[in-house]
Amino acid sequence: MKNWSGNLQWTPSSIAYPETELAIQQLVQKAKRENRKIRMIGTGHSFTPLSKTEDILVSLDEYQGLISVDKEKDQATVKAGTKLHLLGSLLFEQGLAMENMGDIDRQSIAGTISTGTHGTGIQFGTISTQVKAIRFVNGLGELVDCSKEENPDLFKAAQLSLGALGIITEITLQCIPAYKLELINEKRKLSEVLDHYQQINQENRNFEFYWFPMTEYVMTKTSNLASGKADKVGLSTFFQEYVLENMAFKLLCEYAYYFPKKNKWVSDFSAKAVGRSRKVYQSHKVYATPRLVKFNEMEYNVPMEAYEEVMKEIVKCISKNKFPVHFPIENRFVKQDDIYLSPAYGRNSAYIACHVYYKKPYKAYFKALEDIFKSFDGRPHWGKLHTLNTKDLQERYPKYTTFLKCREEQDPDEIFISPYLKSLFY
Repeated sequence: MKNWSGNLQWTPSSIAYPETELAIQQLVQKAKRENRKIRMIGTGHSFTPLSKTEDILVSLDEYQGLISVDKEKDQATVKAGTKLHLLGSLLFEQGLAMENMGDIDRQSIAGTISTGTHGTGIQFGTISTQVKAIRFVNGLGELVDCSKEENPDLFKAAQLSLGALGIITEITLQCIPAYKLELINEKRKLSEVLDHYQQINQENRNFEFYWFPMTEYVMTKTSNLASGKADKVGLSTFFQEYVLENMAFKLLCEYAYYFPKKNKWVSDFSAKAVGRSRKVYQSHKVYATPRLVKFNEMEYNVPMEAYEEVMKEIVKCISKNKFPVHFPIENRFVKQDDIYLSPAYGRNSAYIACHVYYKKPYKAYFKALEDIFKSFDGRPHWGKLHTLNTKDLQERYPKYTTFLKCREEQDPDEIFISPYLKSLFY
């Protein structure tokens, strides 16, 4: 087995593809009797070893789809293995949509909430905040239901659990009526965006930007509600999203890989290639874009009030060390929440994501930037590379001990604990 980028490889003793909730429950009960270990895998989009195991690996790829829809409440209950791209289409058929999404839609909904995946927009929390109820099979082989009304403390742990409480089987999402978005991409100067990012956030439903290292330019992406007909998917869209952003960019990545001194040139070239583009589609077709160029990633959450200073430190660090990187640095903004392991717990946040082409070394670059993030009370995205240990995490998460107590109650025999999770919890 290997994850999406290929930075992790492992050999489980067996892989299970349960098709029903009962089969999932029986799988856990059998593992408990035989003193086995279980880890779960969605699409393998995590760069950390969350799914790595030498024992039983469970995939819910055969357990996807809608379970029920409550039109009066705009809520949908879905099977935990449902991939986001399928979920978007299924909800649209019911006249519903998720209120916000991230920029990749290959993950399962369970993997999405279990790692703290997020989109952007200061009026929106992480995807986990859209969850109204969760049903899972715990380490005792029991079916457990939790929500804000039922087992509220456990619910706050289950909304982002790293798969440490059990195997999620059902998720109830608070949706909104289906809607369209107008997406506008354009090139701006980094200094201009840093001076006005708060205003831009206030004026747009969704806002993010990508800074091209060692240049003064960024590509901004703003999305707002749109009316009227959706655009047809034509050649211009295909050219922008597949040819420019993937095929041509992959060639540039290969060029920079074989000729490291050309990284700055590649970054300059990429920045100059950015032009203004616009499209109007159904929301679930706007948030996510194709990601065909593989990379390794580190992403940290920092307090919103520290964001501008953090970015300026990053710019200085890259300029001083002349790291051979050209992949754009992604900047997104998220509303605070009260979920125990959420990086946005208790604070409005900025997320800064750093990428390196999958064939290139990344440790020195990531360490230098991680040192900056840590100095500003940064919290890592759980699915992205980081080096924090239990002590570091306890200092950063006020409810870390509370989560660990919930974990121990739900999985006292540590069926779902791997060596990697031990490094985070013990």
